Amino acid sequence: MKKHIFGIIILIVITSCNVKSTASDEVILARVGNYYLYESELKSIIPPNANPSDSLSLIKNFINSWIRESLLVYQARNNLTEKQMNFDKQIESYRNSLIIFQYESLFVSQQLDTVVTDEEIESYYDKNRNNLKLRQNIVKVDFVQVNLNSPYINKIKSFIFTNNDNLTDSLEIYSKMYADRFFINDDQWLSFDDLMSIIPIEAYNQEAFLKNNRYVEIKEEPYQYFINFLDFSVKNDISPLSFEKENIKSIILNRRKTALINNMHNELFENALNSDIVEIY
Repeated sequence: MKKHIFGIIILIVITSCNVKSTASDEVILARVGNYYLYESELKSIIPPNANPSDSLSLIKNFINSWIRESLLVYQARNNLTEKQMNFDKQIESYRNSLIIFQYESLFVSQQLDTVVTDEEIESYYDKNRNNLKLRQNIVKVDFVQVNLNSPYINKIKSFIFTNNDNLTDSLEIYSKMYADRFFINDDQWLSFDDLMSIIPIEAYNQEAFLKNNRYVEIKEEPYQYFINFLDFSVKNDISPLSFEKENIKSIILNRRKTALINNMHNELFENALNSDIVEIY
């Protein structure tokens, strides 16, 4: 059935394009100078479940795009000299770059030590902490979003607004059962902007808000929001280690990767000079 539909679409396009066949019976859909677009080149652009109308539109757009590009190439070839169109060196250089990149990627995947210890992360942080400035305000919070009609709203409020670590498990249990949304993780930093995109907090001066608010309760139909600010750090402060941990890990791994590749390059060069692979005349 799909082949039949495709055939109908091609027939429509063929009719509209005044298509002819080549000696090899390959159906031609368009021509620009000596460039030909064949029917076989269109089959890959039609999604399996596309309807005839969408397929026809895709085919027409593809043909028009092909004509535009081919016209530019045709025009360029007619106006450039052979020397201006000689890209052999650039193509060879680009091909070599791709081959080298492929080999380096394989080499790194086989040789790179991806284990980064907490001691290495802490050492990097201690040496570079003055350069690790926050670009945004960040917070540690517990928050719960619960429907105003929930019979457990006061229970949840008492759990989240009580400074008692022993109630954390109860808060999490009740939140899982009765809250619409919640976040309970005193180890994870969040962007304050991200938090404000979830909770309707009005903080025109974020730093002042964070310095003057610990427990926040917001009512906005149909929800009640309870937020317990456990900690915060403001823009341009030294970024906390826990907030920078994954970033530092990536930096350390990138340094290892660069060192590994550079060492491989140098060893390859030195070994080649001492072998018959390389000769300098």
